[in-house]
Amino acid sequence: MTAKIFDANKGELMAISELEREGNDLVIRGKIYGAMPMTARLRPEEVRNLLSLLTPGIIWFVLTMPFRSSTKADASKA
Repeated sequence: MTAKIFDANKGELMAISELEREGNDLVIRGKIYGAMPMTARLRPEEVRNLLSLLTPGIIWFVLTMPFRSSTKADASKA
């Protein structure tokens, strides 16, 4: 199973195939643009920076995303 991240034009930017812990880092493995393998590392200080960007509204949205359909979001942007 993979999780995909899309760009503004709905093109596939990255397909994430694996998440694993390595020490205190989160290692993200996948492919960029469907072809180029990539390994990225998320360090604890970057997670803290990311958390500082979250508002209560965004936290609620992220928690409810698994229960939403993607077609609703696409239709509201049109």
